[in-house]
Amino acid sequence: MEETPGPQQQKRILDLESLKALAHPLRVRIFDALSTYGPATASGLAERLGESSGATSYHLRQLEKHAFVRELEGAGTGRERWWERIPGAVDLGPEEFMRTEAGKQASNLVMNEWSKSRERNLADFVNRGMETMPEEWLKASMINVTSVFASAADLTEFNQKVLALLEQFALAHRARNVPGTRPVQIQFNGFPIVDGEEIPSPETGEKP
Repeated sequence: MEETPGPQQQKRILDLESLKALAHPLRVRIFDALSTYGPATASGLAERLGESSGATSYHLRQLEKHAFVRELEGAGTGRERWWERIPGAVDLGPEEFMRTEAGKQASNLVMNEWSKSRERNLADFVNRGMETMPEEWLKASMINVTSVFASAADLTEFNQKVLALLEQFALAHRARNVPGTRPVQIQFNGFPIVDGEEIPSPETGEKP
């Protein structure tokens, strides 16, 4: 199941109630915005996401109730509360969730919203990066796709190695509010092509 790497805290595996609480398009977008850009107010999130501050404030409270976000201590006033995402990786839950209609619908909604967010960020970089980014940031960036033939075991091993590297990098660089840094998103997906065919075993003619 999809997860977002996070340092220092143990990965949180969602229960069905928490997964269903997250499974709202605006809540996923709020959670994603706080992950990407850091702490924000309800009005700041409303401006970024094109929503009303009343809507973002309501959904922030729902996310807080299920421990996805928390109020940032020592920031803001009674009228202007600052919110941050609670650090740590989030796993959408065990495979048995997918065997229930509620779990399947909730996980599909969250994963689709995350996918839309990644596609928006990548398209924005492709369409505007050359005109807006300094040369050093363009040279530091990479967009790459590699297609291979691999077994399920090969893919599992590779994904685990990449995830370990991502977690190590996140541990060293998340929440570094120092000069010269800016929000950076590292996108990685490793999955089988759905309409591809598995090569059968030469001995039996059956798929391995």
